[in-house]
Amino acid sequence: MSRIVIVSGPPGAGKSTVARRLAQRIAAPLAMHLRADDIYTYVQKGFTPPWMPEAHQQNLVLAAATAVQAATCAAGGYQVFVDGVVGPWFLDPWRREAAARDLDLDYVVLMPDEDEAAARAAGRQGLGDMTDAEVARRVWRTFRNQPLVERHRIDSTGLDVGQTLDAALVGLADGRFRLG
Repeated sequence: MSRIVIVSGPPGAGKSTVARRLAQRIAAPLAMHLRADDIYTYVQKGFTPPWMPEAHQQNLVLAAATAVQAATCAAGGYQVFVDGVVGPWFLDPWRREAAARDLDLDYVVLMPDEDEAAARAAGRQGLGDMTDAEVARRVWRTFRNQPLVERHRIDSTGLDVGQTLDAALVGLADGRFRLG
């Protein structure tokens, strides 16, 4: 069965790297890595940085559009690995789209400790990367306070990419990250 795997967490958690490597390593014949942040680059007028409180409506619309895109690809046979800051407060469109197409939906939350997430975010150098350590800390704290996150969380503090990837693969195989 095709599936969508959301790899989430605060900035600097390693979402993009892990999602890309999961797509490369999965045994399925069709797999893709979808960067949820890419949709923000499409906005030409009226853009608000997504971490700002006034961006909530923008974020809801763009999260729903990304969920449709991922579900369309998964319904076409791809295993879709999505990376993005997809908090539990944005999961409804993902659940709706997966249910409408009878797709499996997994939610993996990478959570290094706060200092590590902030340092990783500040040290990023990719085009368009959010590098503000204080924003990373604020998003990290928001994730920390979400009850759903605990079951889906990988504490990646001090783990290298290979160790984090292995933890994600084990959790995906045993169903730990499945959303109901």
